[in-house]
Amino acid sequence: MGEHAAKTVLITGPASGIGWAAAQRFAAAGWRCVLVDRNGGALDRLVLGLPATAGAPHLVRVADLTQPDQIAALALGAPALDAIINNAGMSDSSNVPLAEQDAAQLARLVALNLDAPARVYAALARVLRPGARIVNVASGAGLHAIPWRGAYSPSKAGLIEQTKALARVRPELCVSALCPGFVRTELVETLIEAGRLDPARAVEKTPIGRMADPAELAEALFFLAGEGAPLSGQTLCVDGGSSVYGGSAACTPTPFAPLPLDTPLRLNVIDDTAERWAGMGRDGERECYPATLDASVLDADPGKRLAAVHAAAVRFASRHAKQASLTLLLPHEADDADWHAAGDSGAARMLVATLACEWGARALRINALAVNPQANAHTVTRLGPLVHFVAGAQAQFVTGQTWRAAD
Repeated sequence: MGEHAAKTVLITGPASGIGWAAAQRFAAAGWRCVLVDRNGGALDRLVLGLPATAGAPHLVRVADLTQPDQIAALALGAPALDAIINNAGMSDSSNVPLAEQDAAQLARLVALNLDAPARVYAALARVLRPGARIVNVASGAGLHAIPWRGAYSPSKAGLIEQTKALARVRPELCVSALCPGFVRTELVETLIEAGRLDPARAVEKTPIGRMADPAELAEALFFLAGEGAPLSGQTLCVDGGSSVYGGSAACTPTPFAPLPLDTPLRLNVIDDTAERWAGMGRDGERECYPATLDASVLDADPGKRLAAVHAAAVRFASRHAKQASLTLLLPHEADDADWHAAGDSGAARMLVATLACEWGARALRINALAVNPQANAHTVTRLGPLVHFVAGAQAQFVTGQTWRAAD
């Protein structure tokens, strides 16, 4: 079963959609799954189709996560956990204005979207293994207010902030949030077939120019729950760039279908004058996903980083017409010694987002990782899995993002 054979993950809301795909991904990698949902029949069908583990079987726990007592009961007989995926959530389709909703309508949505993740963690904290991962599935709606959906946006914004707070309180864990964009789940397909959702309109504000497949979100969850994801307290937006798009015109649909998620990575490391990052390079097979890790901005003087990002982008675009990724290494914001340099660095990060919006329809992606320019060999090695994930085919719906790497 490989290196993940002994690991166990608890996933809430796996009866359909992203949760269902996540259970398939973890089980295929040899993880034991503890599956929590109120739909017992769907859980039984899911378990029947999951690959068996080498040791103990997958577990099914039927529970309504809006009920605190049922969450507390999850601790009874719970196995030791390497990860918790708080995926269960609900929206509000009533179209009732917030000021006209009563407290009970608001409370049920908040109970599942915001309160349940905290209660699940509290109930299971004692069975978490050292270094366990907590991943909270939020939403792009937590980054931008969506009206006429009740407390959905507030609850997801609260979950993002809750994630950051728990990461500060429990630094020995890795606590992160995942923000999906439009995903072709069973629910979304039903809405499309019923004429309640126009898929063309759904991608108008998505630079990558398509919806995501649930398997792409499952890959992100698998990465965040693994040992190679140094993103505690941060948010991974798997949304095709919609969280950074501010244009008034509709985005262009892409003509390119995503490559298979297991397409080998060919990572070319360039402008690494200190030769700290050269070990990140990876040679793919003949059919591969081409990617570039560009370290040139690390050598740019303060106040010159916007120009350095632009030069890196021009160089990359001259070499790639479609379906490739550029990952930039930027200096930590804390390295800016004066306010003028801080402005230049902020402009450089927004240039990353703007380029993502312009390139998306060609399936060209750009992301950035803010690092210590003097990072030691241990830090560089620790960041390898993050670079390879973001640069590779598993992250074809991730673009326009900048993360800060811990020293």
